[in-house]
Amino acid sequence: MNLSQHPELMDRLASAYALGTLRGGARRRFETLARQQPVVRAAALVWQGRVAGMNELQTPHEPAAAVWSRIDNLVRADQDIATMAAARVEPSRPETRGWWRNLALWRSASAAGALATVLAVVTAVGLRDDLGSQIGELQARLASTPAVEYVAVLNDDQASASMLVTFDPKNNKLTLQRVGGFQEAADKSLQLWALPPSGGPRSLGVLSQERLLQLTAGEADVREVPALAISLEPKGGVPSETGPTGPVLFKGALIQKML
Repeated sequence: MNLSQHPELMDRLASAYALGTLRGGARRRFETLARQQPVVRAAALVWQGRVAGMNELQTPHEPAAAVWSRIDNLVRADQDIATMAAARVEPSRPETRGWWRNLALWRSASAAGALATVLAVVTAVGLRDDLGSQIGELQARLASTPAVEYVAVLNDDQASASMLVTFDPKNNKLTLQRVGGFQEAADKSLQLWALPPSGGPRSLGVLSQERLLQLTAGEADVREVPALAISLEPKGGVPSETGPTGPVLFKGALIQKML
């Protein structure tokens, strides 16, 4: 293509070349035309001179530190790539004492393995001496850990939770925790009752004034009991045969957990 016959296109291409916006294949083709056609080469030089004059009028700015760091990293990366390529091309020189060094390495590895084995045996022997006592301690802890299978939340007449009851059949313990603010008078006692599906209430025990307490009971006392209740009774409670004599303050369903 003869750009001299298209002065406006040649001027635009020359300006883009000088500014650096002409890239890729278009830039390479323009450079080829500039070498072949003096008019195109002159247009490129004119615009390069214009751009250079504009650059001289601009206030110089120091590049950011990140720019220099990136340049340095790229240069170092190129150097490392060249070094690794040279190392791959260069034939490796035989190591005169390689066999002995390998032998020493294997001996060291064998010694380290033997030492590790000895340490493992010593550690195992030491642990075996304590194994019996540790097993006994774990068994004692497991035996003392509550296995809660029954839970009840007893509410007052305002449907506010007042007492949390759990039963551990493994240790035959009923645990009661006060979660409300009720406190009976000194001459009164709270008494816990099982409410079976048939027959009258059965007393499970009289509560102390502690916020957390335990009562002894068997699983037969709570098995298939749908609900529990707490009544306010005279100090020390009343016999189970008479049933509650005072008002029932708290009541709730007894739920057996699925283990």
